[in-house]
Amino acid sequence: MGRVRGRQWIKEHVTDRFVRRARAEGMRSRAAFKLEEIARRDRLFAPGMVVVDLGAAPGGWSQVAARAAGEGGLVFAVDILDMPAIAGVTFIRGDFRDPAVAQELDRALGRRMVDLVLSDMAPNLSGIASADQARATALAELARDFALKRLKPRGNLLVKAFHGAGYAAFVAGLRGAFERVDTRKPEASRNRSSEVYLLARGVKRSRIERDGAAGAVPGAAVAARS
Repeated sequence: MGRVRGRQWIKEHVTDRFVRRARAEGMRSRAAFKLEEIARRDRLFAPGMVVVDLGAAPGGWSQVAARAAGEGGLVFAVDILDMPAIAGVTFIRGDFRDPAVAQELDRALGRRMVDLVLSDMAPNLSGIASADQARATALAELARDFALKRLKPRGNLLVKAFHGAGYAAFVAGLRGAFERVDTRKPEASRNRSSEVYLLARGVKRSRIERDGAAGAVPGAAVAARS
């Protein structure tokens, strides 16, 4: 989750090896290396893929996705914050809790179905632990709902989640909707953070049949990181 950036955080950030590496390699953020590690381990990407990156700013994950998808691929990124252009990435600025923003993504995708949905969304801290956890879980649920309505039958979802109230139920829900769910804690994820990444693979056929045809357009909105 987001946190107040005090002197200790700033000191750690400046000396962080992943921050230095990101600058050296021209990556938008250290978070890019979280995705790179998971992608390498689980073979997430293939040339020509259609990818949606929710909560994309400043663009580290979109950079990784665009490079991996290649010239024949398409990456659609959404965030409430602005994000400078990235080659091969269609960016939509807005809060995805707003139906108008969700509809804009629908229009951009057209009838295309998605190979991979990425969500690194997390709320800013309010200071109230129960409220922060609830907001984090709600963001993960929105990413899941979008994925279930837009993914191809063998499509995958990689979503950030946080240990705490609602976590077990969220994982159980993923296991009911996908063929396989694995937990990943990449090296670039700080040890003190309760964040983990859940990789849900292969939407179950029964779920697709229940929710409608493969070409259905999502009606629920997904929240951008706030």
